Order: sequence, then structure tokens, then C-alpha cells
Amino acid sequence: MKLQGIFPALTTPFDYRGELYRVKAFHNVERLNEVNLAGYVVGGSTGENALLSTEEKLQTWRWVREARKEGRLLIAGAGAESVRETVALANEAAAIGFDAALVLTPHYYPNTMKNPETQALFFRAVADQSKIPIVIYNMPGVTGYDLPVETIALLSEHPNIAGLKDSSGNVEKLAATVKSVKPGFQVLSGSGVKFWPSLQAGAHGAVLAVADAIPYACVTIWEAFRTREYEAAADWQQRILRGATLVTATYGVPGLKHAMDLNGFYGGPPRLPLVPVTTAARTDIEAAFDGLRG
Repeated sequence: MKLQGIFPALTTPFDYRGELYRVKAFHNVERLNEVNLAGYVVGGSTGENALLSTEEKLQTWRWVREARKEGRLLIAGAGAESVRETVALANEAAAIGFDAALVLTPHYYPNTMKNPETQALFFRAVADQSKIPIVIYNMPGVTGYDLPVETIALLSEHPNIAGLKDSSGNVEKLAATVKSVKPGFQVLSGSGVKFWPSLQAGAHGAVLAVADAIPYACVTIWEAFRTREYEAAADWQQRILRGATLVTATYGVPGLKHAMDLNGFYGGPPRLPLVPVTTAARTDIEAAFDGLRG
């Protein structure tokens, strides 16, 4: 399985009653099908995973599987705190037709989970029982834990662990990880703000929230990298920098959903306790994405 290129981290569309919105889920994926993307990540942190029931996760996976263009890889956000629940989700994703499961580092019991050996045990146990390959999801901004390079390198030896999504934003650590893992283990950047530097550091591609709103711009950076047009890649990274910052670090998923609405995708409302962005934030986002639409 080749984890290369751009994978939008899909949002979950809700209507104004807070229900899953089937028509808009299909609308977004069908529009993204027109762009040269590698696949889709469904039900990760950008998809408000922690605010979804298990059945809602499965339903969104089914819809994206039905709507996706053939040949696009599908990665399910299947992380849970226990090995048992994570395996159950990963195997449900396999039954639906997904290619891999994105598994977040467990973090609910921080004193225990900050032990690298415990983390390694968790991922090995999941990988042993999952019917599809797993991708480690390192996101210290959510979990409060940054998986050490040494632990990632050990886990890269497992035959059913295909790669890593690194959302730490630490490019130096990403470079060290790429050098430490076994050949064939694939490292994806999770940072739109540092996408181009991550490619320079050895990333094989990226899972990007901002690609939901401006997929063409993200693919342009990737294609410039592949064709060694490095000045163009750096230029486009600078163009998306402000917008990528606003829809991740500053305003999060509600901000991203507004950016999607600006560009012909459906963002819609987030799920409570997340709330839509303020008028001032909307103005800020609109200015940042001006010239990047379409």
C-alpha cells in the first residue's frame, strides 16, 4: 500500500439539527474526486471523531466508500482508548472496504500512557488483530503525548503497521523518524503549515485538513515537489500559510468548515460543544483564503 500524495482529512457534515447530512457528504467527496488526490481520511480529529457515536462513524465510512472514486485509498479514523475497541473499529472499517486504519496514541490515563513501552504494546496488539494495516497517529496537541522516534522505529518493524501520520509540526523530529524507520515504512505530515518543509525532510505525503477547502493548492505543492520545482512549492506553501494556520491552530474545525463553505464545499455547523466561528473570525478566514478559491 502506497501512502503517497495528498489525503484530505474529511470533515463530518451535519445539518442544522446536528444530524449526519448524507447529501452533503456525497457532495464533498464527489467534488474532491475531481482533484488528483491519493485518497481520504475519514473520521479523524478533523472529522470530529470524539463527538461521534460508533454507528455515526460507520455510517460516514459507508457513505465515503460509496462516493469515492475508484483507486482512491480510504483510511478510517479508528482510534479508541482500548485495544479491544480499536480493533473492533478497524475490522468494521475493513468490512466496509477501507484500506487502512488511523490509530491515535491512547492518552486518557496519562501517567501510564506516557510510558513508551505501553504505547508500543498498544500498537502491536492492535496491529496483530487488525484485518487491515494500521497507520500510527501522533498528535500531541490532542493527546499531550509525543511518541518518541525510537518507539516509532521499533513499531515500523511490525508487518501490519504501514506508516505514521505525524501532526506534531516538528520537522526536525519528522526527519529523524524518516531516517530511523525500516525501509518501506511511510511517514505522512499532518501539518498544512509545514507541509513543504516536511516534504523536504522526507515525508511521503500528507494528511491535511486545509485540503478540504483548497485541495488544488495542496496538490500543487505536492506536484511541484515531485517535479523538483522547489521555488514553486515554496511559493505555494507561503500562499496557503495564513489560511492553514487559521483553520488548525487558531479556529480549528469550525474555522475549516467556514473555509469550505467559501469554496463550494459544504462545511456547515460543527457539533456542540464546538460552535460556529464569530463574525470577526469569518472576516479573518475570508481574507486569508482570498485568491485561493477554486
